[in-house]
Amino acid sequence: MGAPSTFTPIPFRAAAPGEGYFEDDALIRVVNRELIVAFSGARALLLQAAHPVMFEGFYDRTTGLEDPHGRLARTATVMNTIYFGRREDADVQTERVRRVHSRIRGELPEDAGHFPAGTPYAADDPQYLLWTLAPLFESADLIYRLYVGALDRDARNALWQDYRVVGRLFGLADDEMPRTIEDFDAYYASVFASGDLWVTPRAAELGKAVVFNPPAPIYMRWLVEAVNFVVIGSLPANIRRGYGLSWDPAREVMRRGGAEYVKRVLLPLLPTVIRNTPVAGGRLLPGPPRAEDDGPPLRAAA
Repeated sequence: MGAPSTFTPIPFRAAAPGEGYFEDDALIRVVNRELIVAFSGARALLLQAAHPVMFEGFYDRTTGLEDPHGRLARTATVMNTIYFGRREDADVQTERVRRVHSRIRGELPEDAGHFPAGTPYAADDPQYLLWTLAPLFESADLIYRLYVGALDRDARNALWQDYRVVGRLFGLADDEMPRTIEDFDAYYASVFASGDLWVTPRAAELGKAVVFNPPAPIYMRWLVEAVNFVVIGSLPANIRRGYGLSWDPAREVMRRGGAEYVKRVLLPLLPTVIRNTPVAGGRLLPGPPRAEDDGPPLRAAA
């Protein structure tokens, strides 16, 4: 039996045309309506937690660890409300997040990578808000291109412009985010080159427990293992090593072959009711699962 959730599920209301921040042809909807892209959130979480200051401030010092899967379900609902829900609901939910972030302050209790003990953190610091946003975009972008279809430069840029809207909702100013996709790619590479990312032992322990062991019923373990394979295989090698996750050439061949099969054979045959995430059709599960519960390059629109 799973422990009762301490997080109250957030209601979700789908947006009719003109009611949301994005319309159906927006790249952020095109990408995130794919069910396989929904799993990119787990990858993004591991990348976010690989920043030791962010892990300390955003995860280890909040009450979310009392019910991590409940918290993740609420976070997913907030994000899906921004993507697919009503503008007023997204405004209310992100204002609540900003209010919580404004109260999270502290210092690293011990050395972590090249960050010494005593390094201050604030959850609403733009540099940390940006590293919250960046893995969400990069993971959705990457998983879509690996398993669904190509995105040309203009489509990737349009997708990033949509995520800049998301960044504004969480408190980032326009000049605190990369302006174009080229600027984003340069920023993202600079974070890895800086040495800032260093997976602490506690982040490795909790990250693996939360991401790779959701409270799914036994008959769904095959799906959990398939998602874990996608997540682990798509992580940068240094992040994978930081979490103590093994990988080898044989599994890389399997991952690449599986991705091509999904992209070229499986997805084109699946009806949208199976292929797309339920939230894209206006439905959303109210909380995390419980063990006891049952083509061609995409181009931006002209």
